[in-house]
Amino acid sequence: MIDDNNWQQLVDGPLKTRVEGAIFELTLDRPKANAIDLATSRLMGDLFMRFRDDDALRVAILRASGEKFFCPGWDLKAAADGDEVDGDYGIGGFGGLQELGNMNKPVICAVNGICCGGGLELALSADLIIATDSATFALPEIRSGTVADAASVKLPKRIPYHVAMDLLLTGRWFDAQEALQWGLLREVCSAEELDTKTWELATLLASGPPLVMAAIKEVVRESEDQKFQDALNRITKRQLATVDRLYSSEDQLEGAKAFAEKRDPVWKGR
Repeated sequence: MIDDNNWQQLVDGPLKTRVEGAIFELTLDRPKANAIDLATSRLMGDLFMRFRDDDALRVAILRASGEKFFCPGWDLKAAADGDEVDGDYGIGGFGGLQELGNMNKPVICAVNGICCGGGLELALSADLIIATDSATFALPEIRSGTVADAASVKLPKRIPYHVAMDLLLTGRWFDAQEALQWGLLREVCSAEELDTKTWELATLLASGPPLVMAAIKEVVRESEDQKFQDALNRITKRQLATVDRLYSSEDQLEGAKAFAEKRDPVWKGR
């Protein structure tokens, strides 16, 4: 876990952090391409874990510095210098997010420029993606004789099977409009609008009921491979921790009171 002093020191490191109210923003800043080496991956995992465990924070934004690259994934130069491809990526796996357990808070990814390989897999780990109209995407691993492992698991569940297989088997590039067409993106905007659009969405989510959002994320995650009735039974029987907490919370009662009194609810997260 990163202590408060190290959190502040990251301003001058490969990652930049920003906290405003309940919103946590993590910016990947590794010129020139924002590729991720083992040390950066471990650091990202520590930061996302800290965000997950901080009750004062409700929404995370993942973005990258510069205009040309979001992230190409693995840092091949670091690999050439001795970083192991299957080395210790740290908590949460590569990029600190895609294998991080119990992430029951919404994560928004803001994509600018080239987003490919592990960078696209990292973006797929977010709940919502906003991209600039100049953003481009690809899973080129097949061209270098390896497998886009996380994408091979996730992509066919997100978009039509034949489209996912086309992207995985050919490694071809596709633009933001095609990504939007297949439902990978929430929105496409200009580069000048990306920060504003992202923070508007984050602010909207941060104003929502955190216990409900946590329950939604756990329900979606836990029910992914279950039959409908089995998943629903777990919810109605309060067998999921976030659902049980929600149904016993002050916020649950506050929602009903606010509706009856025709006012905006005040969520306390308890």
